[in-house]
Amino acid sequence: MSRVAIIGSCITRDVWRFRGDAVTDPKPDVLYLSRTSLPSIFATPLTGFRPARPPAGLRPQPHRALVADLRKTALASLVEFRPTHLIFDFIDERFDLLCAGGTLVTRSWELEASGYLTQPALRGARPVPRLSAACERLWLEAAGELAAFVRATPLAGAQLILHSARWAERRRMATGRDAPLEGVEILPGQAADLREHNALLTRYEAAFAELMPPMARVEAPRQRLADDAHQWGVSPFHYVRDYYAEIWRQLTGLGIAAQTPA
Repeated sequence: MSRVAIIGSCITRDVWRFRGDAVTDPKPDVLYLSRTSLPSIFATPLTGFRPARPPAGLRPQPHRALVADLRKTALASLVEFRPTHLIFDFIDERFDLLCAGGTLVTRSWELEASGYLTQPALRGARPVPRLSAACERLWLEAAGELAAFVRATPLAGAQLILHSARWAERRRMATGRDAPLEGVEILPGQAADLREHNALLTRYEAAFAELMPPMARVEAPRQRLADDAHQWGVSPFHYVRDYYAEIWRQLTGLGIAAQTPA
């Protein structure tokens, strides 16, 4: 039975959900590491951080992902999991970083909603804008660290897969008609430029492919269309069902078997 680790976003995790698999949280054969960034994964733990119970409105899995980003436990979890397949997607690489207490963390919606920004450990944190040259430099350095980490650990035996995704520029409305996707935000009140972020993803993927050991690639550009009826709401990376079906078809071709619900 395949054991799949995902360093990425909901677009990869939702491939399982939209297949109709029973969703257990966590699944015993799928490790999902999200709401993080490569520079944050390889940074030192946030000194003085004290996790609390998830606040109202923040589900357990996103809260666990947030705590993992702050405490830097993702790499240990990944090696312990011993995946047969390791999938990367970079859609969560849209959030700014924060420099706090000599380390880096991801400025995700979950961090904003958690109340943790009021803790002493995060007070006075300085932003590193995602589209800045500084952030891109940090990301490329961390990508090199990840490539070395994969080669030096049991992860070297896993099938590596790059899930190549982009922000959708068009949406499928309830009427069945397509229309441009407008008014996109990363966080409430923080507008985003779709084309700038897609250009960044193109650069990230090209650099990553050069640094990493050989990887397979899955993508579905023809089905990359935002869905107004998506379970999680309309978003540039909440796609129509045909997208997830096509990605699953490609993943099964790489040896990922249907997962058994716990």
